[in-house]
Amino acid sequence: MNFTKILAALKSERARLDQAIAAIESIDSTGRRRGRPAGTTAPERRRRRMSAAARKRIAAAQKARWAAWRKRAKAT
Repeated sequence: MNFTKILAALKSERARLDQAIAAIESIDSTGRRRGRPAGTTAPERRRRRMSAAARKRIAAAQKARWAAWRKRAKAT
C-alpha cells in the first residue's frame, strides 16, 4: 500500500469522525435533560415502621431457620 492510499484513508476516517463529533455536539447543545427538572428535589419517602411484635416474630423465625440449617449440617 502506498502513502497516497494511506493518506486518503486517514482523511476519509477523519471526515467520518468529524461528522460524528458534530452530531453528538448538536445533541448535547439542545439543552434538554433527562430526569427530574433542575431545581426540584426528590419526593420525601416515608419509612415503614415495624412493630416490636413483628420484629420478635421475624427474629424467632430466623432463629428457627438457622437451627434447622445447623441440624442438617451436623447430620451430614
